[in-house]
Amino acid sequence: METFQRKTPEDLLKSISKLHSGRLKIYIGAFSGSGKTYHMLREGRSLRDQGIDVVICAVSTMQRPETMEQIGDLERVPSLHWFTKENKEKKDLNLDALLERNPEVVLVDGLAHRNRQDAPYATRLEDIRYLLSKGISVITTVNVYELGGVKELARKLTGIEVEETVPSDTLELADEVVLIDVTPETLLNRVAEGSLRPSQNNSELLKRGNLAVLREMSLRLMAEGVNESLEKHREEAGLIGPSGATERILVSAQYHWNGSIYVRRGQQIAKRLNGDLLVVTFVNGKRELSKEAAAFRRSIKKLVDKVGGAFEELPLCSRRALPDILVRYSLQNNVTRIVLGHSRQTRWQEIWQGSIVHDILKKTKNIDIFVVADRAEHEGERILPARLSKPQEEAEMFRRLSPAQMERKIERIRRGRFKVYIGAAPGVGKTYTMLREGNDLVKKGIHVLVGLLETHGRKETAAQVGGLELVPRQSIDYRGTRLEEMDTAEIIRRNPEVVLVDELAHTNMPGSTNKKRYEDVLDILAAGISVISTVNVQHLESLNDAVEQITGVRVRETVPDHILRLADEVQLIDVAPQSLQQRMKDGKIYAMEKVSQALNNFFKTGNLIALRELALREIADDVDERLESWERKSSLRGPWRRQEVIFVCTDTTGSAERMIRRGFRIAYRLKAAWYVSYVQLGDGGLTHESEQRLEELKKLTHRLGGTFEVIPAAKRKQIPEVLMAKANGYKATQLIIGQSRLPIWKELFKGSIVKKLLRASRHLDVLVVAE
Repeated sequence: METFQRKTPEDLLKSISKLHSGRLKIYIGAFSGSGKTYHMLREGRSLRDQGIDVVICAVSTMQRPETMEQIGDLERVPSLHWFTKENKEKKDLNLDALLERNPEVVLVDGLAHRNRQDAPYATRLEDIRYLLSKGISVITTVNVYELGGVKELARKLTGIEVEETVPSDTLELADEVVLIDVTPETLLNRVAEGSLRPSQNNSELLKRGNLAVLREMSLRLMAEGVNESLEKHREEAGLIGPSGATERILVSAQYHWNGSIYVRRGQQIAKRLNGDLLVVTFVNGKRELSKEAAAFRRSIKKLVDKVGGAFEELPLCSRRALPDILVRYSLQNNVTRIVLGHSRQTRWQEIWQGSIVHDILKKTKNIDIFVVADRAEHEGERILPARLSKPQEEAEMFRRLSPAQMERKIERIRRGRFKVYIGAAPGVGKTYTMLREGNDLVKKGIHVLVGLLETHGRKETAAQVGGLELVPRQSIDYRGTRLEEMDTAEIIRRNPEVVLVDELAHTNMPGSTNKKRYEDVLDILAAGISVISTVNVQHLESLNDAVEQITGVRVRETVPDHILRLADEVQLIDVAPQSLQQRMKDGKIYAMEKVSQALNNFFKTGNLIALRELALREIADDVDERLESWERKSSLRGPWRRQEVIFVCTDTTGSAERMIRRGFRIAYRLKAAWYVSYVQLGDGGLTHESEQRLEELKKLTHRLGGTFEVIPAAKRKQIPEVLMAKANGYKATQLIIGQSRLPIWKELFKGSIVKKLLRASRHLDVLVVAE
């Protein structure tokens, strides 16, 4: 966002220096063979076709046919070849030749490469910085485990030793960083087909578990970098509060024995939700800490440092001022959830002294409140009981399957393979990539049909159809109008090995066999036909509220999250916001008359950055879940070692769907059973409108895998009692409720259901979802 503020001399010098400097773009991948060089070369050819002077130097194709094909007639500046003591051939950039040739762009592989001893610079990174200073732009490649800050973690988790690395802040030098996401299955298929040859150095890497760990690391690293750029953009635009793309957890602790419990709980939540952890304590500066409090202070600071959180002491002048200070701090730091302990006050003490939790709830509208259960008092239970022992897990492998389990296993075996390309927004290249893969499969002798294609008039996408055969669409007569949809029956009749289906979230026309396209896809898979499909992250059902918060747009067409979990492979197509906006301006996404409107609405920079982060984090979570199921070991997000049961209390207002989606996302991350309950008052029946509304909420709950029920109650004041009875009956460990919407005078007259539930649920964790 441009402002009228005068630029400082330093800003002016920096801007002028930038004009003279070349542009740096980095393709990053989780591992060697992910396709970084392929994409770099393809972009080089695209730039050359647009009249830009491009050369290549020190590019390593590893004799991969697809990569070698991408070189085409790109001009090569010879590199300097030399051999290591182990007689391994290396290539250095020929800086003199490049300066003499003076192209606009140089394509070069291996950002982490170390040069020969007598080279002008010790590393390729220094070579590249030199070229940039001479006004030559560079596009290059790097693996995530070659970043200095990631090397040790990669070694610890996978056993991979890396000799050549770049400093951890290298990505910050780039004008653009793009992740090339590839699933472990795709890479292992390339090895099996012979298009990727494993070496002695990467034999440890080519294990599915290690590939998945590295993939998740690259996704999370990119998400962190995108989040930093999002925060910078929002700060420049004068926007306050959380963006909706990421979680930031604030723990309010005390110098007391339960302070470490709150920090641990906050850390678990932050890990499972991919969020940052902040911890604050309140200190009266006029009083010296007791010896006991000082000891707790040291242990809490040590714990926060250990779990990677940020710690800060805040001044406290009075107890009543605490909610104001906490809420102000939360807004300044874009906090999405405050974690604190249950109040131990009686109702009369709350009225007389005030309740910190209730006062915070009154002052916040966009921050969730998570109240940690007081289990020590009610159960004497540890916060982190041990997980199931390995012998118990192994015993399950010998248990005989029931007929129903056997049938499900057989259905899974018969089913076709399912792959989904996902992107942060329209125009990132999902359909383009799907068609390209379809053509690659045809070259391997596989029978591929295009079941449904939406090119939206994009010439580059249409060109990728190549020799693929399209199945004619089915015509449907609706109110005198002929409409077209995918002909699922014809696809199943023709029985190809693979079918390509665009726009998974599409709602079919009235009169179709299925209401949604993903249901058509499930029928095709059940027939033993493999499907490759596309979807945008904003169409995932559980992200509907986050997307609306980010963009201001309520997405109407959604896909249940379990459809994505059903996929054998989910692959992200990553594009930087600036590149996506340039594609928009070039007319490659929408017609030119729609470009201005799109750039000022959905395709605003802040929206695209936030959606990109959302997509990166969502796929990282998907990788993490699959890794846990494969390896039976702790994930990068850390273990969640308690058996959880989530109980969601809802009404029929407009926020009911948001409560249900929140319940699902929490239950999914904690691998928990979850229930949604609505309390119906009085003996009278429901109105037609109420019945319809409850049916909608029930369908949403079932679509997301939960259980929905209606609980009767004679009077309003019985609502907390019947809800708690039902929650205790389910042995719930976490209660999810919404903020009270009643004004203070009505709360005094009628009584607050939220306050009564908080008092009755001190043995449970309680999440109060913000308005």
